[in-house]
Amino acid sequence: MSETTNSETYDIIFAGGGAAACITAGRLAQADPSLKILLIESGPHTQELQDHVQPGRYFRNLTLPGKTFTFHVAQPSDSLAGRSCLGGGSSVNFAVYTRAAASDYDDWETVFGNKGWGSKDLIPLIKKAETYQSEIFNSTHGTSGPIKASMAASEFNIAEQFLEVAVQYDKERTLAEDINDFTTTNKYGSLEEVRCSPSLHLQSAIGWESTHPDRKRVVRVIFEGNKAVGVEYVDDIIGDGTGRTLTSIVRASRLVVVSAGAFGSPAILERSGIGARSILEKNDIQVLVDLPGVGQNYMDHNLIFVPYFATEDSDTLDTLFRGSEEEVEPYVTQWKNEGKGLMAHNELEELGPEFEERWKSYFANAPDKPVMLFAPFSVYAGLNPNTPRGKYFSMCYFTGYPVASGHVHITSGVDAYGRLDFKAGYLEDMADVVVLRWAYKKGREIARRMNAYRGELDLGHPDEAVPKRADGPVDMNTTKIKYTPEDDKAIDEHHRKTVETSWHSMGTCAMKPREIGGVVDERLNVYGVQNLKVADCSISPGNVGANTYNTAIAIGEKSAVIIAEDLGIKGAMTSA
Repeated sequence: MSETTNSETYDIIFAGGGAAACITAGRLAQADPSLKILLIESGPHTQELQDHVQPGRYFRNLTLPGKTFTFHVAQPSDSLAGRSCLGGGSSVNFAVYTRAAASDYDDWETVFGNKGWGSKDLIPLIKKAETYQSEIFNSTHGTSGPIKASMAASEFNIAEQFLEVAVQYDKERTLAEDINDFTTTNKYGSLEEVRCSPSLHLQSAIGWESTHPDRKRVVRVIFEGNKAVGVEYVDDIIGDGTGRTLTSIVRASRLVVVSAGAFGSPAILERSGIGARSILEKNDIQVLVDLPGVGQNYMDHNLIFVPYFATEDSDTLDTLFRGSEEEVEPYVTQWKNEGKGLMAHNELEELGPEFEERWKSYFANAPDKPVMLFAPFSVYAGLNPNTPRGKYFSMCYFTGYPVASGHVHITSGVDAYGRLDFKAGYLEDMADVVVLRWAYKKGREIARRMNAYRGELDLGHPDEAVPKRADGPVDMNTTKIKYTPEDDKAIDEHHRKTVETSWHSMGTCAMKPREIGGVVDERLNVYGVQNLKVADCSISPGNVGANTYNTAIAIGEKSAVIIAEDLGIKGAMTSA
């Protein structure tokens, strides 16, 4: 059953309320409080909810589907040993703050032809968004933005041991004071945490004429000819419980901005008649613009967690992740009272010939691009229910720039909740496989030298690794483990069985020339129509070697400047 409500009119409508959209809408509302802005979001408001404001609880948002997170199941893939992978924001992320390499953004400008999207233009905007609260400060950081980034208030022995062992064991790399300065790579260092989400920035910035309803999902953009004039959206049928779908149509007098992320944005465009003709016709959608790039170029990072047993005195998050509320309560009290404690936590030859071409074509002339991002994780991060309770730490690593890519397309022309045709593309290129193999070996050597090390958890290692308990770490000068070709195959197979999303989905409405699969131009305009832009991580034409939250911030800030310029709105500055 479906009901339709009468339409209202706004100046600007945002179809999606993630990090980029909140920042863009907030900046526009600050610049002109008279603007009437509508931001439609499928998730609920999360302000002051403990699972979103207490940093140590973030994992609960990622392990089970809920109101704030949607799982998208990919096609089974031979490169993943027949498995399907899951993919799917700032309210549910790891609260880790990493910034991309400057050359990542320079690629957007020089390789893909997007004037004004290079590092010289984006870094001032990233600084504008940031208040950097660290003893180490340099000119790449901001001092007065709404996003507060700081080091954890408490030090944890797993992190300390990792850094101590890493620089002693790995003689080729040193410690860096700041690995978030857009240029430093091939070093070890500490990462900041994020202390404020863009949604809070939106709530403090918007005027009375701005509206942001939650638990709604956009079906399609409404057009008059080829001009976007509004959107159609439905109530969240998952949470409604009445069996009734309430359809609403709202109109935009000046602009519609699609900002529903790497999964939602291409789906909205396709349901609106913008996409590859074959996809649209298969779903009985009238073709408005034949734009084959929509939904293509899906990018992510290939994530692995490898668990190890830890000593009982190790500072781990296992209780927070897997304990009862009674067990967690003491840590909550400490965090509320003091802001500290566990709740506040948040080799080329070895890679072989499979990686040689990728190195020469992509990394050799870009020394700021990381091949692999690597970190200790003070917890068992797996989902196997048979893992006994105890103290664990994990080695976490993901590839900065996987070669393989995938796609996201609709399977229904009218159902905003319909299953997506999602191909992740993970590990379909051997260059991606050998990088993970190298990282497993490197991480294992560092882990077994850490004081907390008490062996390898068999559920998270290749069968041939023969995991076992240990009485303590090996000596720092112990010879590296030697691996046979059969061992390498076992490691590769293990990665195919266990690799997962890093929740860094992007690229499916790429900002690049139309003739090479682009969906939007450098002004974020969707090719072939008027009054329609896309503003979220789906516009990324190339990957970034970092967690994508900071890139979403950059896109949000840049989008506000572009929209303000196009609409003649004064006051949206390009820097602080």
